[in-house]
Amino acid sequence: MTMLAEQPLVVSLILGLLGVLLLYGWLQTGKKPPAIVGLVFLLLIPFAWVIASHVVTDRERIEELIYEVATAVEAEDYEKVYAFIGDPEALRRARVELPIYDFDMAKVNSIRRITLVPSSDPLEADVDMTVKVDVSMTSGAMRHMRGPRRIILKLQKTGQDEWKVIQYQHLPIAGGPDQFSNITP
Repeated sequence: MTMLAEQPLVVSLILGLLGVLLLYGWLQTGKKPPAIVGLVFLLLIPFAWVIASHVVTDRERIEELIYEVATAVEAEDYEKVYAFIGDPEALRRARVELPIYDFDMAKVNSIRRITLVPSSDPLEADVDMTVKVDVSMTSGAMRHMRGPRRIILKLQKTGQDEWKVIQYQHLPIAGGPDQFSNITP
């Protein structure tokens, strides 16, 4: 089901190839069953796209959440950001960290990977992504940083379709931590 929901093009290509091969088999043998099955496979292609457009997988929901959080950070709507955090310690850290920054830009550059941890209960996911930020510190020595950052998240599924961040870490793209990094304890 996950492949159908997340990869409808691949599923459609497989159905189309099987349908064409079965129709070719019918043309070679003249027997009707391969033609009927081949037509059924070809008729299933639109249904694959309909199912894919209506089913939201955990990976797709996490991706939506990531973009919602980035939009809230860029708008400096920190209360909305805090609503996505499900761990008291991570929430405390976010309440301390976010207000000291002034975000001019916070965009998701790429999501490197979203890995679901199937053996976890409740279900957890690890996310590794890069973002593009233009940020200044609101107090102190007015340090300014502009460019890509690496964000590592650990999320936990708390409800039917609700994911919450339980750990987060932001780092430079390469190398060790810098003055803007946080280190997860």
